Amino acid sequence: MTYLLIGLVLFFGLHSISVVAPGWRDSMAERLGLWPWRILHSLFAVASLALLIWGYGQARQDPFILYQAPVWLRHVVAVLMLPVFPLLLASVLPGRIKIAMKFPALVAIKAWALAHLLVNGGVHDLLLFGGFLVWSVAVRISLKRRAPLPIPSAPPSKRNDILAVALGLLVYVAFVKWLHVALIGVVPLP
Repeated sequence: MTYLLIGLVLFFGLHSISVVAPGWRDSMAERLGLWPWRILHSLFAVASLALLIWGYGQARQDPFILYQAPVWLRHVVAVLMLPVFPLLLASVLPGRIKIAMKFPALVAIKAWALAHLLVNGGVHDLLLFGGFLVWSVAVRISLKRRAPLPIPSAPPSKRNDILAVALGLLVYVAFVKWLHVALIGVVPLP
């Protein structure tokens, strides 16, 4: 559980710099240069994510279960998970979805975390999924209170929305059928 906690603290801390210390972030980007800062940030993000995943895997070996979800709840989760991949893709493929949702990646993280909290009742699950849910809500609140950074992207188009939905649903089906078992070791729908 220790590695999971360290991974969560590092991951959320790193991904909360723009929320709690935007001035420091800007000064570091200016001092190091934008691309070196982004590369350094990305390396630490990947390392913290790897530690978080490894720690979660270790915690799953000796779980402390708080609750058992009824089997039928998996079908509710399947429905809640439907928009997750399309929303993640809509965050990088600008279109009406991104305009309407403002921050579709955060909405996807909230849906993913909530869905997984419903069916996973271990302390380690509560830490991981509950942590992501709380973090995504806090980041969304902070984004309402500050000006977003300009991020260059392609102009919004209907084609991007179609791509985001179509590819997102394909990834969803691949996760339900094969990837969730291959990567996580859990069959999402029995």
